[in-house]
Amino acid sequence: MKTATPNKGRATGPGFVELFTPKLITVLREGYGLAQLRADAIAGLTVAIVALPLSMAIAIASGASPAQGLYTAIIGGILVSLLGGSRFQIGGPAGAFIVLVAATVQQHGMDGLLLATILAGGMLVLIGFLRLGTYIKFIPYPVTVGFTAGIAVIIFASQIKDLLGLKLSGAEPGPLLEKLPVIWNALPGTDVTTVVLSGLTILIIVGLKHLRPHWPGMLIAVACAATATAMLDLPVSTIGSVFGGIPGSLPVPSLPEISVTKIQAVLPNAIAFALLGAIESLLSAVVADGMTGRRHRSNCELVAQGVANVASGLFGGICVTGTIARTATNVRSKAHGPVAGILHGVFLLLFILIAAPLASFIPLACLAGVLAVVAWNMIERHAIITLLRSSRGDAAVLLTTLLLTVFRDLLEAIVVGFALGSVLFIRRMSNIADVESDTPFVAEDRADSQVSVPQDGTALAGDPDIVVFRISGVFFFGATAAFGSVLDRIGDTRRALVIDFSAVPFLDSTAANTLAGLVQKVRGRGGNIVFCGTKHDIRRDLFVHGMKPPMVHYEADIDQAVAWLNKRLDPVVTAKNELTGKHHA
Repeated sequence: MKTATPNKGRATGPGFVELFTPKLITVLREGYGLAQLRADAIAGLTVAIVALPLSMAIAIASGASPAQGLYTAIIGGILVSLLGGSRFQIGGPAGAFIVLVAATVQQHGMDGLLLATILAGGMLVLIGFLRLGTYIKFIPYPVTVGFTAGIAVIIFASQIKDLLGLKLSGAEPGPLLEKLPVIWNALPGTDVTTVVLSGLTILIIVGLKHLRPHWPGMLIAVACAATATAMLDLPVSTIGSVFGGIPGSLPVPSLPEISVTKIQAVLPNAIAFALLGAIESLLSAVVADGMTGRRHRSNCELVAQGVANVASGLFGGICVTGTIARTATNVRSKAHGPVAGILHGVFLLLFILIAAPLASFIPLACLAGVLAVVAWNMIERHAIITLLRSSRGDAAVLLTTLLLTVFRDLLEAIVVGFALGSVLFIRRMSNIADVESDTPFVAEDRADSQVSVPQDGTALAGDPDIVVFRISGVFFFGATAAFGSVLDRIGDTRRALVIDFSAVPFLDSTAANTLAGLVQKVRGRGGNIVFCGTKHDIRRDLFVHGMKPPMVHYEADIDQAVAWLNKRLDPVVTAKNELTGKHHA
């Protein structure tokens, strides 16, 4: 008899070239004409208008210059769309990185930040080529919601000084608990002009979002604030007064200071950049897929993000990642494909080349107002309420991640949140798994009227030496504790045992080891054990752990298993059963 080959007839997976071919190539192969170019140009210009103030605001909040934010948006926008695995992803600086970037600048200086960005880029390329991007998408939803909300709180707290025009006696502390007392002590020095500018900025953005949602509210607010500052000569801090304006060209790429000591010092920051960048980018790509019905290639996207981060660090930029708000704007602007993201970077480059001097009049209070709106929009209020109502477990994961993000560390928040989410999942899966017996250990009390007695007075019970157990659900390490106690009792009391695996989709090595112990116990007492309903993969795992014939007999279903055991039992018992069956017949 020929044995079927397990892999025969299965579709082979995509190769390296298919997995890492940029979506740009895919779009061009589909056919790209003037109509598609026009749609991408309009979408790219729209996204550039949104990205212009955001890029400068995020860079300033991160402890970098506004020019570095624009460099990041240009390099990231072009390379992510050129090489990425998503049709609509827009790369650039993101608010989620503000805390990490600012902390890195404080600890290691600007050279340390650039080196960490380059290292993070290399890690992302490696993660992509190792095809680990698929697993990054397994971050639990409560973790991402809590993490994002925590970042939003930190971003808003970092902008209080510029929103109110406060003058601090020293450097602004990074941790929130240290920052708040310093801000409180400086409140008597609140500048009214700054408050009015930041308040009007927020009012214009929010008002236009409701009255004219298709208008670029952020750019209009920034333009109005800059015009008022220039014409009225308002005594407020501007990009020109603090940073000296924006250069009219891209810098020449160069390497930061590199040494073994420096690499060791910034390596934890680089790991945090890579992890957060991967999560943020893939989350943004998933959002775009949900809006368009398309599917991105995770690992190709991570490779593109990595290359963009390396290039951004060489050009003096900060961390690049996929940006949810700008990606959503790109989709809503009817973009056709990655060309829109490339053109968005080109339009930002034209702004630097043509209109860079105008940026000097932009007040910092205005950009602080922009980030305050961004922070508010980052908090998924509906999602938080839903998760808090859904279950205590999800609420605990959400709140833990949020609090750790705000008061501890971003990386710690992600790791702990993921661990709690995993434990919650294990608990839920273990509760689903169950062991069911045809003959319970302790029968429930019944009324006499419920007991069925045959007319001839003989009992309808089966062979007391044979017990059948059905395992249902995923049989894994989280469920083996409950299963193990049940199976141990079975092995101590029964001569013949049938275990039905027909409702088990998967078992892991821990479960297989538990079953191996049961088999040894039953066989050591001279008993027989039969497994039935095992799928191919499950039977293979059982064989690997030593549960092969003749130690264990395998049958297709319970009836065949019981019939086989009846033949193996004491001939007297077998004969008795046969006579009983003839008598009933």
